[in-house]
Amino acid sequence: METPTQIRHSEDNGDHIFRSKYPPVSVPDNLTLPEFVFQDAELYADKVAFVEAVSGKSYTYRDVVRDTGRFGKALSSLGLKKGHVVLVLLPNIAEYGIVALGIMAAGGVFSGANPASHPSELKKQADAANAKLIVTNGPNYEKVKGLELPVIVLGEEHIESAINWDKLLEAADRAGAGTRFPKEEVLQSDLCALPFSSGTTGISKGVMLTHRNIVANLCSSLFSVGPEMIGQVTTLGLIPFFHIYGITGICCATLRNKGKVVVMNRFDLRTFLNALITQEVTFAPIVPPIILALVKNPIVDEFDLSKLKLRAIMTAAAPLAPELLASFENKFPGVQVQEAYGLTEHSCITLTHGDPLKGHDSAKKNSVGFILPNLEIKFIDPDTGRSLPKNTPGELCVRSQCVMQGYYKNKEETSRTIDKNGWLHTGDIAYIDDDGDIFIVDRIKELIKYKGFQVAPAELEAILLSHPSVEDAAVVPLPDEEAGEIPAACVVKNPNAKESETDIMDFVASNVAHYKKVRVLQFVDAIPKSPSGKIMRRFLKDTMIENMGKNSSTTNATFA
Repeated sequence: METPTQIRHSEDNGDHIFRSKYPPVSVPDNLTLPEFVFQDAELYADKVAFVEAVSGKSYTYRDVVRDTGRFGKALSSLGLKKGHVVLVLLPNIAEYGIVALGIMAAGGVFSGANPASHPSELKKQADAANAKLIVTNGPNYEKVKGLELPVIVLGEEHIESAINWDKLLEAADRAGAGTRFPKEEVLQSDLCALPFSSGTTGISKGVMLTHRNIVANLCSSLFSVGPEMIGQVTTLGLIPFFHIYGITGICCATLRNKGKVVVMNRFDLRTFLNALITQEVTFAPIVPPIILALVKNPIVDEFDLSKLKLRAIMTAAAPLAPELLASFENKFPGVQVQEAYGLTEHSCITLTHGDPLKGHDSAKKNSVGFILPNLEIKFIDPDTGRSLPKNTPGELCVRSQCVMQGYYKNKEETSRTIDKNGWLHTGDIAYIDDDGDIFIVDRIKELIKYKGFQVAPAELEAILLSHPSVEDAAVVPLPDEEAGEIPAACVVKNPNAKESETDIMDFVASNVAHYKKVRVLQFVDAIPKSPSGKIMRRFLKDTMIENMGKNSSTTNATFA
């Protein structure tokens, strides 16, 4: 495909609206997400679709299509109705895609949960989603057994009070062959996924995505994959599948292109490198901390990197520092570094490259790439709402068929995020240059990105304020070379309190997943706030960095 050179730009109702350099792509009107990704799967029936890097357990395309249908049928036999939410609490395993797509095929709504979550966090998600059923495995069963919902457990471990996955599928087989998918008609306009995101502000919310939303995004993001690429890409499945990037950008995109997903459920550098070499991985979506390890960790030198078949990596969950990018390119000169930008509420918005193996010419350094086909972008002044021309930073807004339907049972937050004209406000400050390359320069939203995971300051502040010795608290991100950002807290404590900084950090850690822990805490006399009562986070962040920089050996901040 020849790369166009001009960004398409128009002024609609006085707005500066930017569109892709590439022509629009068609989106099928009548296919659900499972039907879309399984198109032509029979031609690749014996090809491996998922393989676990450590155990070697694998599923062919024949297996995946068959078991997706079996599971969908089994769910219907359990009473799952169209629109019912199923909470999936699993690490990355070979069956994950079958579970998610089976739920969707039955008309249900897949809601992935982080296995690192605290039981209280899982209860919040299950309650917020009005979940009807849980799918998990033996090691995670203890976290959900008290939620008073039916639980399906994968694996060989027999749990008396749970439904065994294998027996459930066998029962579905005995019920009769039937059709591939359950008979209840599932439409493209039906919800298929309910991932949870902190959005532009505040506590985690359910993001309502339809089959159409995800099918449209796959059509846009895979637009340049030619027929010669089908069946040729082996993708590393390390990014968590409960994340929209993992389930859509890795599982569904690879299935659509009839590639192979090499599944890893946790990062270990030796296991990672061994998987890249032995499974002949060609495309690896990873996060900046892994790139840092590849550049700096001496373990890498134990491996014969000449055996690598890796042609491209992609990073999307957190910004990639220019210095780190340069170091990686120097050490792995034959590996193309791609970047993408997106969010749960929309999935992918920009790419620096359109083809994992061939690629277009590299986008400019520090850019997150070009606008995908079928999308409209504008940049607005956050204070006035006025749209801005090229080369002028403003809040990035996107409008397309991929925009979520809204936040589940939260009209107020939905109206703040999607305006009356259908524009999704991302909360990110960015600009577009004369060539159509987009650059993210700041964040309006207050999320902390710890190793690619979203951490909402408001959630940690609520936990801090629940401690009887804490009178006020504010949480801000601090830059960290390994993690990208770490959660740091300023706390005003009760004058009579005897707890130390470590005591308060331990209290937070006992109530959240490990990645949400407060890792720096400092007692202060007051939390600076604006006249309207908003925490002055930028001022706090700058002050903490300045204080720690003055004398890191005697700082009154405590680190974890």
